[in-house]
Amino acid sequence: MAETQGKVITCKAAVVWGPKEPLVIQEICVDPPQKMEVRVKILYSSICHTDLGAWTGVVMHAPRFKSCFLINIYNRIVESVGGVKDVKEGDYVIPTFNGECGECRVCTNGVSNLCERYKVDPMKRLMVNDGGTRFSTTTNKDGGSSQKQRVYHFLNTSTFTEYTVLDSACVVKIDPNAPLKQMSLLSCGVSTGVGAAWNTANVKEGTTTAVFGLGSVGLAVAEGARARGVSRIIGVDANASKFEKGKLGITDFVNPKDLTKPVHERIRELMSGGVDYSFECTGNVDGWGSTVLVGIYPTPKTLPLHPMELFDDRTITGSIFGGFKPKSQLPNFAQQCMKGVVKLEPFITNELPFEKINDVFQLLRDEKSLRCVLQISKFLKK
Repeated sequence: MAETQGKVITCKAAVVWGPKEPLVIQEICVDPPQKMEVRVKILYSSICHTDLGAWTGVVMHAPRFKSCFLINIYNRIVESVGGVKDVKEGDYVIPTFNGECGECRVCTNGVSNLCERYKVDPMKRLMVNDGGTRFSTTTNKDGGSSQKQRVYHFLNTSTFTEYTVLDSACVVKIDPNAPLKQMSLLSCGVSTGVGAAWNTANVKEGTTTAVFGLGSVGLAVAEGARARGVSRIIGVDANASKFEKGKLGITDFVNPKDLTKPVHERIRELMSGGVDYSFECTGNVDGWGSTVLVGIYPTPKTLPLHPMELFDDRTITGSIFGGFKPKSQLPNFAQQCMKGVVKLEPFITNELPFEKINDVFQLLRDEKSLRCVLQISKFLKK
């Protein structure tokens, strides 16, 4: 890739110009990486509910569409670097929306995975180094050659493009022998769900759990619980079609639409009193019990919680990226997935070419897909 190093790359990208507007496949310019940045070639990408919430405007703390921006997630090859030592040209990497600088107070202790400088920030649209963007259109929005427009970054990743530039803190090197299509799942949903079970809740063998919401994150929680030896896993979802997809470790299914009583009463009946852990993965704040909040929540939403409810040996906590420190912990998690500790194949339910990106949004809106993988660029395995 030496022929492109230090030069502006012109490539195709999917750009959105306003809320709910179709993404447009168009040419953009991608600048070279600056200090502590990495420019990478995208192999695979996908769409998660965070993207969908930002695109529809439901997640109001996402960037507003004052101009265009790219959306997010998945898997790539390093094209060039700017003063970075832990990755080099040709390395296989995955991006993370939650970074790890390795130097700040948070990164050097084990209490949190929210790096002081590179933690997830839905409002961040510019690079840390100089407050600029590395993307611009090759023409203006109407097709003219004057007044080219900047294209903004999103959630530290911006991967609906053949090339992107990332802060090095958000780039994780992985084994080049890893199945890259499956490894792309570790950038977001699977790590978030499995980590919520392993790191945030630290579920124990022989315990019981309930998972509210059987999308990709909820099913990843269930898969993480299964891998840890949890004895019974109750899956709760109002969409009956998800129950077939939900065979990833789930032992019991509950559809609230089929009940004449509250869900928590049904769970108490099934479990003779309740479960040891529950995970809220729908973005609905009406959870109960010892609960880990994993979903993305519409704005504004508040918890309907009385402080006295926590006195009965109950806890409630949130989880970002499953509590994983990306650069120091994700490579080991990838190795565990390669060994089959966590099964990744069932999460990929659809595959489409990059040009069909708007169809992927529709699949997600219709709840007909867990993860649809887009092949952004073709590549030759080393």
